[in-house]
Amino acid sequence: MSQEQEIKFHDLKSPEVIAQEWLDASAKTATDKDFTAHFNLISKKVRVTGVPGYDDGISYDDWARQSEQEFKDNVLDKVTYNGLKMSAHNDKQVMFKTMESVFATDGMQRSHGVEILLEKEEDSVWRVIQERVMTHDECKHVGLIA
Repeated sequence: MSQEQEIKFHDLKSPEVIAQEWLDASAKTATDKDFTAHFNLISKKVRVTGVPGYDDGISYDDWARQSEQEFKDNVLDKVTYNGLKMSAHNDKQVMFKTMESVFATDGMQRSHGVEILLEKEEDSVWRVIQERVMTHDECKHVGLIA
């Protein structure tokens, strides 16, 4: 995916399709290390919570700075998502849970459940505005892991 392309989702799609297309685009742009396309999927107002050691959460600027360096340093091998559990939706927002796996080029792998809230922003692009790392027990409870 080129840096000039924008990822937009059409209004007539179901919330499940919007969520899955966003996950597919997020995984592809991260795996391809396409920083511009990847961060076009993330709202400037995003807040990531539930990350150990970051009590105040992670802002867009913090996330972007870390990701840009990881992409440049070729630390990331690939990102995958497994499972999709819908939580809630309306015309402008879609909330769901999924398992995210991040594979590093050194062979390390980190998997965790995340709850993601997408919002259709003024330019009609669906972007994550909130992401919360879930506990192991919560992942089991919602059926993302056995």
